[in-house]
Amino acid sequence: MPTLHFETDARVPCPLAFGGPTDVLVYFLSLAFATRYGAQHDLSLLALLLRGEHKIDLGPLTTFADRDVEDAADARELERVWQDAGPLAETLRRIDEVLGSADERIRELTAGTPDLRARLADLGRMASWAAARGARVRLSYDL
Repeated sequence: MPTLHFETDARVPCPLAFGGPTDVLVYFLSLAFATRYGAQHDLSLLALLLRGEHKIDLGPLTTFADRDVEDAADARELERVWQDAGPLAETLRRIDEVLGSADERIRELTAGTPDLRARLADLGRMASWAAARGARVRLSYDL
């Protein structure tokens, strides 16, 4: 099962964790990234709605890398995705507001992924914790 990993360079380990499997986050992040290539999955359409109509910068959320380092290029990419936690926390805060709205389109697009909002909220709490400490974070995944 795909797994999303959250790392921080804070001086102390993050005391927060995901409340369940993170495969839904790997799918959402991947499909949000794939919108530039014309992906039409419900989660891609959700990302387009968040980015377009709600003007949410998904860049911090789509900055991630594969943890399976096979060569120097993979290692460089894994290092490149370190980012300030603040913008990621803000992106996730705004997404949570939209996902909690009464917008029927949101409910339809997320119907097949009932844990998406909860896992994004978990990630948001973790990013906010890191941001409060001026830390950087890295999102990566295993397949």
